[in-house]
Amino acid sequence: MSELLDIWVIVPWMLGILFGLFVGSTPGLTATMAVALVVPVSFYLPNPLGGIALILGVSFTAIFAGDLPATFLKIPGTPASAAATLDAHAMHRRDQGGLAIHLNLLCSCLGGVIGVAILALTGPVIARWSLRMDSPEYFWLAVAGISISAVVSGKNLLAGLMAATLGLFLSTIGLDTINGARRMTFGLPEIQDGIQLIPMMIGLFGLAEILSRLQSGSDATASKWKPVVLSGSLVQAFRTAIRFPGLILRSSGLGCLVGALPGAGADIGAWVGYGAARRFSRRGDHFGEGEVEGVIAPTSANNAAVAGAWIPALVFGIPGDAVTAIVLGALIMYDIQPGPRIFDVPADGGVSRVQSLLWIAGWTQFLLLGLGLVGIRCFALILRLPGRVLEALILMFCIVGAYAIRNSVFDLWVMGIFGLAGWFMNSKNIPVAPLLLGFILGDTVEKELRSGLIASSGQFTPFLTSPFFLILASGAVLSGVLTVLRRLKKSRRAVHPDES
Repeated sequence: MSELLDIWVIVPWMLGILFGLFVGSTPGLTATMAVALVVPVSFYLPNPLGGIALILGVSFTAIFAGDLPATFLKIPGTPASAAATLDAHAMHRRDQGGLAIHLNLLCSCLGGVIGVAILALTGPVIARWSLRMDSPEYFWLAVAGISISAVVSGKNLLAGLMAATLGLFLSTIGLDTINGARRMTFGLPEIQDGIQLIPMMIGLFGLAEILSRLQSGSDATASKWKPVVLSGSLVQAFRTAIRFPGLILRSSGLGCLVGALPGAGADIGAWVGYGAARRFSRRGDHFGEGEVEGVIAPTSANNAAVAGAWIPALVFGIPGDAVTAIVLGALIMYDIQPGPRIFDVPADGGVSRVQSLLWIAGWTQFLLLGLGLVGIRCFALILRLPGRVLEALILMFCIVGAYAIRNSVFDLWVMGIFGLAGWFMNSKNIPVAPLLLGFILGDTVEKELRSGLIASSGQFTPFLTSPFFLILASGAVLSGVLTVLRRLKKSRRAVHPDES
């Protein structure tokens, strides 16, 4: 692809990757915001491919970069990186942070390559399949996703289910998506659109972590963060990842499939990949304690989900997530019209714009592999600052990130409230991840359930007769039952060790 070697393609491409690394590693600055900022700039570039490369460079790399603060600080840089706060951060606490972040980088690239390959080979087929899904299918998919809360709850299953239920309740705050009625808004116009995800996530993970560290002691040494150990090289990460080829393929495939579902996105794809990995792993009971499988699965799935979101966008013009919606508008400006024949080869035998897009998306993964190493080293240097200075910087970024979403002081209050809630939950060993998962999927559960009931005149029969029901609902029920049985078996062994 000689046209990709043009200077006006390479330079914006590299700058987009670097900008994505910066935005993704800064809590509160999302990939959606980053893409929205660079799209207007892309129109001024002399080479249209340079504009496409700039946009794709940002969208793919921001997802990996969110794993940097999630691994080292237990603060996800993007919603898709929330799953990395579990095993990746636990590995960092065991002085294996270098191996964890290099695994994140390598598997992000592998997941992205697999996702792009699936996009190129099976895009039209998967897109047509996803369009066959209606309200009952999306409802059961969301229920199956919420069942993952049992997986990420660790040993405290009851507390995790209660946290997930609280997340479902919080997702109902704001205007009713069906009839527009106000629900629990208390007359506050700022909350009519519901609780914003980013300030909530920053509070639960970022501010709560700072409060927990401040509580650990009043002296300067008590607040020092765990030093970053980068002894785990990319070669070691490769040797580790090569032991789990099936896990990488399965997680990437699931992530791509979830990403192809409109409205799902990389954040749900990461949790689905994590839940499936724990279900099929022999060491599933140890997930959350620093298992490499718990690092490989979500980071492979979320980058593959980014590619999967392009499937309905390119074939039917239906974006899979907010980032793809912005990029799709830009591609139309570049005269790339979505449609079933978009993957066809031009009559003159040349290379189409979409083929160039796929080449850019694929090569971005390899460029990320090199530039990501630079980002890791730079982030590690920042973490060498004294504990109190680092806490002040993190708090500053949390405040800026929460405020920048809507330029609203109210969102700072949201961050503060959920920061206190996260601190309380951590102190009582109540898992935070299920609350976030329930909140993300709660809107989908309610909207699709009510839409389906309205379409069927109040009959629940379509939900039980859908061809997807047996797959999705059975998987959700089986996941929950197996988790409970595993907990009971483990408890019985603890009480009667001689029986094992």
